[in-house]
Amino acid sequence: MLIAVLATDEQWKELPDDGNKDFFIRLNTLQDEVIADAYLVLDEKLISTVTIVNKPVLLNSVIKTLTELNAPKNVLRINGWNGFILRKIWEAAGNVTDEVKEIFAAAGKQLIEVADKPGLAAARSISMIINEAYFALGEEVSTKAAIDTAMKLGTNYPYGPFEWAEKIGLKNIYQLLAVLHRTSKRYSPAPLLQKEATV
Repeated sequence: MLIAVLATDEQWKELPDDGNKDFFIRLNTLQDEVIADAYLVLDEKLISTVTIVNKPVLLNSVIKTLTELNAPKNVLRINGWNGFILRKIWEAAGNVTDEVKEIFAAAGKQLIEVADKPGLAAARSISMIINEAYFALGEEVSTKAAIDTAMKLGTNYPYGPFEWAEKIGLKNIYQLLAVLHRTSKRYSPAPLLQKEATV
């Protein structure tokens, strides 16, 4: 099994080196002459090139749905945000075939099928936690460091909400919340989050 990967330097480093790294080969473009069993496209700037490939393509597209991307049937959406690539469990939206399941198994990843909606499941949830932390900060409930500590101790999360925001990128969080807010007011970005994300 060979999975060809298009990724930023930071994302490439996040691919686990747990014996499964041999399955991954790094590409600079999908036009490279490498025949692989699947393609993992983590660099969102390369979204427009995914139609070149006929094999399964796992595309980091957290916000845009497959319909919005006008993606062919071989493309599945995953959450390739920083911090999520390391996880043993990956969520995927799209046409999950037996071939796709074999690819996930070979890469040492557990597959969870989710609906083709903005944010998938994990990014939507963590964005809301980060948003709520920003509401608390704006209301002077506590400091960023104290809120991070409280969340890690209280929930056993690997990162606090502000640590997550820094790792993922606050602009990513804000853009997702802004899209989700179009259909529900509960996703309204906290004023302080919006201010920091748009500076």
